[in-house]
Amino acid sequence: MQSKLKFVFVAGLVSAAFVPAAFAAPSTNVFGSASSQQVGPIEAVARQAWRQDIANVAVPSEGCFAASFPSIVWHQVACGTAPARATPMRHYYIFGEPMTAGNGNDYTIQTGQLITKAVGSFPTFSGVTSEQSVGVAAYGDGGILGSNEYSLQMNTQFTSTTAACKSKSGCTVWQQAVYGTDYDVTGEGSLFWQNWLIGYGSSRCPSGFSSDGEGDCYGNSSLTQLADISPEDLADVTLTSAYTSGGNDVVTLTYNGTAYSASQKDSTLDIASVANTEEFNVVGDAGGSEAEFNSSGVSATVKIAATTGSDSTVSCVADSGTTGESVNLNLGTCTTSGSGTTSPSISFPESN
Repeated sequence: MQSKLKFVFVAGLVSAAFVPAAFAAPSTNVFGSASSQQVGPIEAVARQAWRQDIANVAVPSEGCFAASFPSIVWHQVACGTAPARATPMRHYYIFGEPMTAGNGNDYTIQTGQLITKAVGSFPTFSGVTSEQSVGVAAYGDGGILGSNEYSLQMNTQFTSTTAACKSKSGCTVWQQAVYGTDYDVTGEGSLFWQNWLIGYGSSRCPSGFSSDGEGDCYGNSSLTQLADISPEDLADVTLTSAYTSGGNDVVTLTYNGTAYSASQKDSTLDIASVANTEEFNVVGDAGGSEAEFNSSGVSATVKIAATTGSDSTVSCVADSGTTGESVNLNLGTCTTSGSGTTSPSISFPESN
């Protein structure tokens, strides 16, 4: 009996020291398929609590990590290199175009204190029978187009400057947490940060950034790959952005009993020193595209919760979205909650 117990203990050490190969190939790993798993009511409650817990567990270092219910231990996975595909800032409104959500026509949460963490979720999302990412002619029909293509974005404001601008006049920073389907590999989603130096000018972009040809510079963090998630399952997805001055910025996506994260040094944009605004929504997959759900019957609730270092006022600000992508859903009335606490939030419906 003693030797058997010793064997089990050693096996446990081996499994902790060496990451299983399954974690390195999220599209076919032990987490299961990219569709919602059917579980009993007790486990469903347990998974919901786990998703909140794992998003609060710090990753060990900069890089790419994954975790699986019920463990609250992050396992390092291979990072990918994100291609230079832009998820651009909002465009100018075109007169006569329908004012669906996105491309500026969106709500943001704005707080009186700096945000250290923001959580985006869909408490409800129903009526989905089809979805596709479609090009918008006015913006060049760009993006990753086709059925079941979309992105989830958590975006800061782009009105603040930091040391990352290198004292360039008129330069401001903008940071996006992005989950995009088929962004890098067909059949796999990508989780990463996209960083922008807006108005950097015509001079050469800093190392790690590319020019968008319009005076702005953008670049991506390393990405974590996972299976594409069906747009029918968005109510089971949570996207979290966390900022640590002098440390790492971490984006975490939780889905059913799985969690994935990607991180970069906060010094990339020094966003922790200025972030007080967040936009979250489902939109088209890069390039100014639109996420087009079936033409009627879709109903969703969007919630953005923020964590601040001290009691903070909170505002729900209309027409303040920053992404250039959009979705064919119409906004309802936005409400705030928790003003004057360290964890304010906003929520609003959207439907077609």
